[in-house]
Amino acid sequence: MFQKAILHLDMDAFFASIEIRKNSRLAGRPVIVGGLGGRGVVSSCNYEARHFGIHSAMPMAVALRRCPTAKVVRGDYEEYEKQSGIITEIIAEEGPIFEKASIDEFYLDISGMDRYIGCLQWSKELRQRILKETGLPLSAGLATNKLVSKVRAGEAKPNGSGWVETGKERSFLAPLPVRKIPSIGKETARKLSLLGIRKTGTLSQVPIDLLEREFGKPGREFHRRANGIDHRPVVPYTERKSFSTETTFQTDTIDVEFLRRKLRDMTMKLSYDMRAAGKLTAGVTVKIRYTDFNTYSRSQRIKLTAHDQQLLPVANDLFNRLFTRRQCIRLIGVRFDRLAQGHTQLDLFTNTKEDNNLMLALDKVRRRFGNGAVLKA
Repeated sequence: MFQKAILHLDMDAFFASIEIRKNSRLAGRPVIVGGLGGRGVVSSCNYEARHFGIHSAMPMAVALRRCPTAKVVRGDYEEYEKQSGIITEIIAEEGPIFEKASIDEFYLDISGMDRYIGCLQWSKELRQRILKETGLPLSAGLATNKLVSKVRAGEAKPNGSGWVETGKERSFLAPLPVRKIPSIGKETARKLSLLGIRKTGTLSQVPIDLLEREFGKPGREFHRRANGIDHRPVVPYTERKSFSTETTFQTDTIDVEFLRRKLRDMTMKLSYDMRAAGKLTAGVTVKIRYTDFNTYSRSQRIKLTAHDQQLLPVANDLFNRLFTRRQCIRLIGVRFDRLAQGHTQLDLFTNTKEDNNLMLALDKVRRRFGNGAVLKA
């Protein structure tokens, strides 16, 4: 049996790097990509800006207080998606099995390649090709699983690479702070610190029962990850074309408020599905079918988003433009297409921090209790 070999590729400060490549005068300066308004939020920043403690999701006003000389760029998501597509094509051409985890992160399963060119050498050559053809920095980590390869790539930043030998996963992780482990956030790290657990090596030795008592089921996962155990497969990348749903009513209706509530609920559920899949949409379509089976639809192009507050008004407006006959409706549907890879954070170009925090909190409830657990009143 081949030894597992998982390569993680992570583009460094992806948005900021693209802006610097477009404008060489930004090189060496702190660069922030994000909203320019008074309530704008940082979407991305380069390492020069990070030296001042600036990070994504930080209010722009706070970031500029920390570094008044930083250059703020509004951001061009279509360009970022285009560049991500170029990188994806290179990886698809070279790699046997790969997973696109986000707009700027990739996992590749290159197990068994040691029979031919060697996993480490192949990884170096792929990274160099991406650097040469895009001019964008990226870090790479090679290990026996997704968790360790991701952490190794993070430790190689900026613009570096490294690998963890088979059997050395636990010793590699041991000296790192627990915050380096994916899924351990600031609050969890604080609670671990109160228990005297600050290093991953310490966490790996804590009895599972104790972690489960303090953190519930996630405690078991913390223990596995601290020990470098991760059995998740690389999921082959396929490009989904759309998200859609429709409802046929048992009884045809002309109740406009009922129809709008149904459309609202469908839109919110689909937008959650998109966020869960790491997708954004640039196209919204609403469809209705009257009681006489005549069917109509209207579509609208929008800026890329997966945010309820941007999608709901568009869907409602399309419905208003469609429902021109005072006749009962038997079916209503909504579809999001023109999809692009990306996460909710990308919407910070246009949404406030409060909007995004609320939506993420609601998504957390949906993940635990189901998609229909939370709807608008």
